[in-house]
Amino acid sequence: MPRIFVDLLSYTGTKGGMETYTRELYRALGRRDDAEYIGYASREGARLDLSWFPGRIIESGISGENRFAWARGELFAVARAARREGADLIHAPATLGPRASSMPTVVTMHDMLYWSHPEYMSTPLYTAPVKWMEKVAARNAARIITISPDSADEIVKYLGVPRERLDVIPLAGSAPVQVDRSLAGSEGAFILAMGNRRPHKNWGALVHAISRIPADRRPRLVITGGRGEDPLAPLVDELGMRDWVDLRGWVDDDEVRHLYATTTALAIPSFAEGFSLPTLEAMSAGIPVLLSDIGVHRYVGGDAARYFPPADHAALARLIDEVVADSLIRDRMSQDGLRRAEAFTWASTAEQTRRSFDLALGAG
Repeated sequence: MPRIFVDLLSYTGTKGGMETYTRELYRALGRRDDAEYIGYASREGARLDLSWFPGRIIESGISGENRFAWARGELFAVARAARREGADLIHAPATLGPRASSMPTVVTMHDMLYWSHPEYMSTPLYTAPVKWMEKVAARNAARIITISPDSADEIVKYLGVPRERLDVIPLAGSAPVQVDRSLAGSEGAFILAMGNRRPHKNWGALVHAISRIPADRRPRLVITGGRGEDPLAPLVDELGMRDWVDLRGWVDDDEVRHLYATTTALAIPSFAEGFSLPTLEAMSAGIPVLLSDIGVHRYVGGDAARYFPPADHAALARLIDEVVADSLIRDRMSQDGLRRAEAFTWASTAEQTRRSFDLALGAG
């Protein structure tokens, strides 16, 4: 039975999709009994509920929110701790990992946005260091897991990783909370958007699109995920949309459940993504999904979603107007989305991940 050491330094309760991936993957891996797992938790993560992790937790004492302490931990501390624990393999599920390790390492790289779209990075001072850390983690890794064909192509292109060391393993679709969609529309029509305010998310396109829809049939727009002073607020004021746009911060499960139950549709206008976990979560709840027309969204949404060019505010406005007005379209999208989400399961993600671990152990 292999002893697998899991790098949880990035797990702090604030990282969104990568933390959902880590949590749901290891919840599913825990249903198997063919490996021993040891989690190496950040100082912040150790204070959270980690009951989903299927093994022993070691508190590293390293902050996952202090960028410098976290970077040193990723590069050096993880490998040393894994060696002390007699681990057979390290899994780093949040894109970065050890610079060198005495046992094989598998790194899950979610995207290459620092390489492919540096203009959208909200922390440009960190772009060069993060790119370097990604390069050394990839060089040390026995295998790299990534979550879409688009990301795999970019890992080959930017990091020079041979295709045979890559495993494309998609994430899965499950609503984060139980949702009663019979309440849809009970609070009036509104479009839901959820995520951080990094520039590549392109949330401003939704504000522009809503402003183009005549007021007598304009839906509200709710955008969650902001922290501190919201950078979208000036645009909302400039377009006179304060009465129509609700900018919310981080929301808990109860609020997510309420928003998922009552929303008309979910919209994601991103210029680039590594995957689209919110698409699968929304589809699995029966919510119609409107997506920017980029490769990874087509990979996830298939024929169940409706698409728009991310820079075309008029096209997005027409699509929102059409979907809000037509219940038959929404019903069809809801049913198609439920079927699409069923094709992505955490059990399958876990099975393919375990296969990647076995390949790395064989190579090691």
